[in-house]
Amino acid sequence: MKRIILVGKPNSGKSLLFNQLTGLRQKVANFPGVTVELKSGKFEQYQLIDFPGAYSMSSLTRDEEIAVEKINQALLDQDTALIICNLDATRLQSSLVFGMQMQVMAQRYGKQLVFALNMIDEVARFGHQIDVDALGKELGAPVLAISAKTLQGIAEFKTSVLQLAEQGSGDVNTLAPAVLPPPDFSEQVTQSRVLAAKYGVQSTVVLKNQNAIDSFMLSNFSGGIAFLLVMFLLFQSIFTFATPLMDGVESLIGLTATFVTDLTGPGMLADFLNDAIFGGLGSFLVFVPQIMVLTLIIGMLEDSGYLARAALICHKPLSYFGLSGRSFIPFLSAHACAIPAIMAARTIESPRKRLITMLTVPLMSCSARLPVYALLVAVLIPDTKYIGGLVNLQGVAFFCLYFFGMVTALLVSLVLSRSKLSDDEKSDMPFILELPTYRLPHWKPLIHRIFNSAKQFVYRAGPVIFTVSVVIWVLGYFPTGAGGLQESYLGIIGHWIEPLFTPLGLDWRYGVAILMSFLAREVFVGALGTLFGIEGADENIAGLAANIQADGLTFGAGMGILLFYVVALQCVATVATLKAETGSTKLVTGLVIGYGALAYLLAMLCAQLL
Repeated sequence: MKRIILVGKPNSGKSLLFNQLTGLRQKVANFPGVTVELKSGKFEQYQLIDFPGAYSMSSLTRDEEIAVEKINQALLDQDTALIICNLDATRLQSSLVFGMQMQVMAQRYGKQLVFALNMIDEVARFGHQIDVDALGKELGAPVLAISAKTLQGIAEFKTSVLQLAEQGSGDVNTLAPAVLPPPDFSEQVTQSRVLAAKYGVQSTVVLKNQNAIDSFMLSNFSGGIAFLLVMFLLFQSIFTFATPLMDGVESLIGLTATFVTDLTGPGMLADFLNDAIFGGLGSFLVFVPQIMVLTLIIGMLEDSGYLARAALICHKPLSYFGLSGRSFIPFLSAHACAIPAIMAARTIESPRKRLITMLTVPLMSCSARLPVYALLVAVLIPDTKYIGGLVNLQGVAFFCLYFFGMVTALLVSLVLSRSKLSDDEKSDMPFILELPTYRLPHWKPLIHRIFNSAKQFVYRAGPVIFTVSVVIWVLGYFPTGAGGLQESYLGIIGHWIEPLFTPLGLDWRYGVAILMSFLAREVFVGALGTLFGIEGADENIAGLAANIQADGLTFGAGMGILLFYVVALQCVATVATLKAETGSTKLVTGLVIGYGALAYLLAMLCAQLL
């Protein structure tokens, strides 16, 4: 299949254009380094590939190295029919630096190139017009004005792109980039400045409103207060906004369980449905709304352009712990999932800081821990509200758990930064970060992202939790049947491992759930739901928190479990990703053991002291 490649600088609307052309619900974010991997989709009869964003073909940072390397490979490919170079119409000079360098490379390898002048609606908002035809003549390539956000000019753009792609490419130069002498891009840098001054919006006009907001957001005092407030509201909202949805899901599961079991009547099938399906899998599904709320808030911060400011605010304090301002973005995205966050650390300039970031990302509380936190916080912390219900004591506890993970990550980073992690002692690269324009989120992709995060969470964890729930139910049900958990096969296994968890103030049921959760942290909730379902003999099917409270879990033991899950590295997929990214089995094994030992020690201290 013939290919069309899409290139451009970060924060220029490139990924949103890719979504509009392919119809894919691809993640769109307004901070540098988000597209560190190739994204592909079908555009008519062509394969459209979205390449990583880059500011220059003369790479300075690691993410630009990746982009330039992949672009050079595509230029050598005879199946590449057309190059779409996306330009930010509001920041024409910085876009043209890369765009004109890309044009030189396209000519060198005999490829067709078209410029997509994106965000043209923003230019009109500033009261400016760009003479697209004249700009195209001076560039010697077609320039098409569009807005990927409002769809202005998209229909005409699609038609023109398909026509240009049909024309095919010229004589392809098959020499490897290393064989050809490196081009001198100094002329393109100079010319981009001239063209931007002639056709583009004056930077003072574009930056007027942005600078007014940044004078507050980036101030040493007010910026720090705003950052802490935003982070507090982020985690407070998980309880405040999600609680009604969670109550609704729990009620729906309870009603469905009652309806289904009434149809089946008493017996083994009813016990299986109650305990394994509605007790195990159902207890896990209750927490899906919290995943959606977390995705919504982080998505709004990404799309608005605030995350780049947060990275800038965090650079100086993070530097003290041996990290970079760019480490903030993997750290925050790790609250959704550690795996893409570890991969996002590739964009950090310094190899040493990149490695430290990857090794400490698992200490950020990911969405897999969210059901565990929500369950135990509901059990241990009263539902007390302040300021008319805007502040919830359970939400404050939630924030403290996430904050504890961050502090632990920083302390571990400080220790690692003082040690010799690898043989690569390459000097640190400069911290370079473009501050994107403040923008309102594009709601359609954001809504798709919210539902997609919930779907992926259920698809990823659901089969594992279902399998574990069935296994636990079979082992816990036989040979004694319902209500005979102590004498079951699972009871025998649990009592054998119980001495390991006795210092933590936990009995064998919690020990079984913790060991099972090494497959995936969410399994803890499903496993406990199944165990309490079997033991409770069908009572309170979906109310796992009430069952745990009635069982008498102590405050110290419960807090110990929470701190254990904050610190312990017990996600198989995360361990595999760390192994792939670091290339060191020894390093990752030591990390798993070290975090596990620290988590166990914290849990034991909580149980004994509280």
